[in-house]
Amino acid sequence: MTASPVRGRKSSSEGYKPKIITTVGAKPACLVNASVTYVGNEQIYAFGGFDQYTDEVYNHVLRLNLASQKWNLVDNYGDIPGVRMGHTANLWQGDKLLVFGGENEHRQHLSDVIVFDLKTAYWTQPELHGPSPRGRARHSAVIHDEKLYISGGQTGHDSVLDDICFLDLKTWTWSRTWKFVPRYDHASWIWNGRIWIFGGINDDMEKSNEIWWLDLRGSPGFENPMAYGTNDRQMPSYRALRVTTSLQPTGSTGYVANSSVQSYPSPLASARSPYTAPGSISSLKFHSSPNLPSQAAGTHFHVFSSGCMLDFVTPAELSCETSLSSLELDTLRWQKLADGKDLFSSNFRWHYCTMNAEGTHAWLLGSPVEPSADGNGVTGSEYLSDVLAIDLRKYGILGNDLATDSRSKIPSSDANVSSHLTGIGADLSQTFDQPPESGSGADFIITADADDADYDASPIDGKNSPSTLAPISKPIHVHKLILHARWPHFARLWSAQMSEFHSKKMHIPEPYSAVRAFLFYLYTDSIAPNPQNGPNLNDVAGMLVMANIYDMPRLRLLCVNRLGKELDVEHAAVIWERAGTATEDWLKKRASAFCLQNWGRIVRTAGFKSLSHASLLELCAEPDPEARVLGGEELEVIGILKGPFANNNRKRSLGSVGPIQPDEDAEDEVEDDGMDVN
Repeated sequence: MTASPVRGRKSSSEGYKPKIITTVGAKPACLVNASVTYVGNEQIYAFGGFDQYTDEVYNHVLRLNLASQKWNLVDNYGDIPGVRMGHTANLWQGDKLLVFGGENEHRQHLSDVIVFDLKTAYWTQPELHGPSPRGRARHSAVIHDEKLYISGGQTGHDSVLDDICFLDLKTWTWSRTWKFVPRYDHASWIWNGRIWIFGGINDDMEKSNEIWWLDLRGSPGFENPMAYGTNDRQMPSYRALRVTTSLQPTGSTGYVANSSVQSYPSPLASARSPYTAPGSISSLKFHSSPNLPSQAAGTHFHVFSSGCMLDFVTPAELSCETSLSSLELDTLRWQKLADGKDLFSSNFRWHYCTMNAEGTHAWLLGSPVEPSADGNGVTGSEYLSDVLAIDLRKYGILGNDLATDSRSKIPSSDANVSSHLTGIGADLSQTFDQPPESGSGADFIITADADDADYDASPIDGKNSPSTLAPISKPIHVHKLILHARWPHFARLWSAQMSEFHSKKMHIPEPYSAVRAFLFYLYTDSIAPNPQNGPNLNDVAGMLVMANIYDMPRLRLLCVNRLGKELDVEHAAVIWERAGTATEDWLKKRASAFCLQNWGRIVRTAGFKSLSHASLLELCAEPDPEARVLGGEELEVIGILKGPFANNNRKRSLGSVGPIQPDEDAEDEVEDDGMDVN
């Protein structure tokens, strides 16, 4: 019997479409500045806010059960807080909501902390110590390492706060306040030892597309116990400096994050704040990029997952460009993950966004809209009646548990301290594909369909190849114990004592390089690139097919994530074909768009020429039936190319359609339209 199940079916043309859930029960009014928090177990809690139709401010607690799609008004007890809006509510310890600040019905800005126990529906107000921060609303709050970090917000007379502080949740003690960045209605999160801030409205009352970050690691002010010193102002000296430089390419794509950066060291201390933050502060302002979402249009929701800041741009008016984009914090590069038309219906307006702690699912809460009586606009519903449930894994998002940042803390052993791998995988990699006579203990052989470079015409046992359709590859020496523990299909095959159990040999009818990379993953738990052993993009594309064949969702997600991030000209055609075979609709669509945007280069690659005849015809049929190829003169007319066909020293417009590879001879012509770094 064959060891390989049937390949996955070809993907449908429709692909993944998030589902809109219409709720019933005690639906909340279309609240403004309430808090909406996903707490696990298919439940979302809403608290406070005011009714935009009656201006009444609430302190109601409402619960939405996503399984039953029903809202309930929660009876709550204890130190029930007063009405408020513009507060924050963070999930804490998995079963509590930590509410801070807000604004009451008298326009008073609050600085209290109230804890709501989700199990008992009981409110408590802890006794706080230390200097309480100023009351505020529409700020941001994030919990990390048992500290609640508060940043920005609005206070009396509509002034914008520019401070940051934290509450130690072990001692309920406030830290001193440091100067940071003036913002409200912004998002904040903590990743890689830094607190990040994006979006919102600045002190000039303008929507901001700057990202700021403050280093927390190595700072006594953030890591040591509280200390209260004098109010001596710390005014560091600065030397005026302006540097323009181009960012280096990242990954294997050859694309830069943006065309240029400007570095401006700027003094952040002022007479309004006695303390400069003890960690270094940096900021970056995006000017233009093919994938940069405009913060001025649409309704934006910013959330963090897997080392990326995700930007949901949802409809705010009748004609509004919408999308789902990501900002990779490692490279500070924007990517467009999906068009808004594939996510959002123009018949709905979304008011809140919440996400699970794993960063794999997001829920938008909103309501349908109807044309206004005069026909010039739309009107919203009076209730938060609908939920858009989005599985972010469908767009190549790993989730926080699989993100490399959380896994990089596992050290290698003493035997392999210099390995690029971590944990036990660094040790097991030394025994992978080593013949038994080397002392490796290998006790099982796997063969595959031979790649051209790995062709070995001699069967390993003098008998005919298990596959008559392709020549057999050279053997791969492995350990059945590791395969049994890490590969569910092999465990089932072994338990059933199929022919491979007796022969201790298996043939997998997939290319040798992909099979070897797949087996190496079983040993190391890694598909990261490495000069010696890490799989290249062709290997990962083949592993994606195998992950689909053998129903291994974790490996499948890792492959989609890497292929989506590192998609490039050389491998785009192969990734498109393999994504279709593995029924990964989002990746296939992304690769298809990339191929069409770079068609002249794609058709000259080895990957394109290796496609089967049927795949070539299918890829050529991807464009719209009315599509046509534009020549150099036409591209010049519409502004994508500059100069006579832009053959010599041509500059590419950042606003052009699709990603365009930079020319090597244009490196000296970088303009200051990429982003500013402080």
